[in-house]
Amino acid sequence: MDRSPARLRRDAREPARRARGAVTSKPPARPSRLRLWLRRRRGLARPAGLGLLGAGALLATVLAVMAADPYGRLAALWDSTADIGASAGLKVQEVVLEGSRNTPHELVREALSVRRGDPILAFDPQAARERLEMIPWVRTAHVQRLLNGTIRVKLDERNPFAIWQQDRHFSIIDREGKVVESASLGAFGPLPLVVGPRANEGAAAMIDLLRTQREVNDRVEALVRVAGRRWNLVLRNKAEVLLPEGQEEAAILRLAELQAKQALLDRPLVAIDLRLPDKLVLRLPQAAAPAGPDPALQRVRNGRG
Repeated sequence: MDRSPARLRRDAREPARRARGAVTSKPPARPSRLRLWLRRRRGLARPAGLGLLGAGALLATVLAVMAADPYGRLAALWDSTADIGASAGLKVQEVVLEGSRNTPHELVREALSVRRGDPILAFDPQAARERLEMIPWVRTAHVQRLLNGTIRVKLDERNPFAIWQQDRHFSIIDREGKVVESASLGAFGPLPLVVGPRANEGAAAMIDLLRTQREVNDRVEALVRVAGRRWNLVLRNKAEVLLPEGQEEAAILRLAELQAKQALLDRPLVAIDLRLPDKLVLRLPQAAAPAGPDPALQRVRNGRG
């Protein structure tokens, strides 16, 4: 073991050096205010992030339930939301109706099923639109729910086009042949008259065709559908014009020429038969015949000829 004088002097100085080092060492640095603030922010960020994740998960769950059963499981939740909105002042204040000329207002009110003061969030615009479009006069409906308390309704109505007689029942129809009214027929002014089963289906094409020949159209009282296949014209002087099936346009042009040259439609005739393209058959009144309709023509008028 080395016990030289130099080693002994080093060993004697070592405890003093350690003591000085212990006294002179710096205490641990105290964190600054900035670091403390950042640590607190990081501590708050984690709960906030978890909260956002939880809200996202809840929203995804709600959307999934709505997709699976939008009118069942969420009905009570939606009613509660509507009640909360009503307590916050979100109530129906007024209903603005546009485009209604012939649609009865009582049917509109019934379709909307809403009154002033009702929770506006409980009003379903889509369901109201579907109910409105079930009204015969309404072609399409647009319904808006505004959070200022206004419900705006705009109707696109069907236009009265003709009167359809089937048996003894009269109805107003539009161009598409849809029945829109069966009462107050005189409120819509003079309209063309179409008669017979399925006469409503092809009435628009025939009426448009007649309107191209004014001299003929002005003398027509009614269009009669015969057996669902062809048309007859009943003139104002009670004569009948028998038109060929599928050749109505050519026959009416021919009739207009005969009227222009011979005033055929103003003659006292019972019937004008145009069903054969190369022949014109005129039926004259019989002086000896008793008053009353011709049985053959009566069958045609009734749709059996």
